[in-house]
Amino acid sequence: MDGGGSTDMTLAFELEALKALADPTAVFNDARQWTEYVGVVSEKPTYVVTNFTRKHRVRQDFFSGPRGVKESLENVKRQFDTDRHVFVGTSEEDRALAEEMEWEYLPLEQASEAADWALAGDEEEDDPFESETRDDWP
Repeated sequence: MDGGGSTDMTLAFELEALKALADPTAVFNDARQWTEYVGVVSEKPTYVVTNFTRKHRVRQDFFSGPRGVKESLENVKRQFDTDRHVFVGTSEEDRALAEEMEWEYLPLEQASEAADWALAGDEEEDDPFESETRDDWP
């Protein structure tokens, strides 16, 4: 993504969306190239998010803390005054929440496709020797 001001964006991942990624660290590092702020929001207790981000060495600019997703999105939007606020989630609930809080909603599948992020279930595609072509060998 390039073009003027494309970095003027705040990106929030729902924890479940982050968990569905093959390499959350790489995704965060990649997202930093084209966003201003990137963080995690979740309904789960703080320590769950912290443990996950620590384990994956994800450096987040914000996280929900003891608040839920809704309040977090509200606070983040107030705190980080970027042109765009994008919420990456995995469910209809996430979508409804984003709309209610006036964030752009991006389903994880769409985000991962656009940004070329591998999902946790996709690893086998990385191995050329695992493909079906093997059966056609003489």
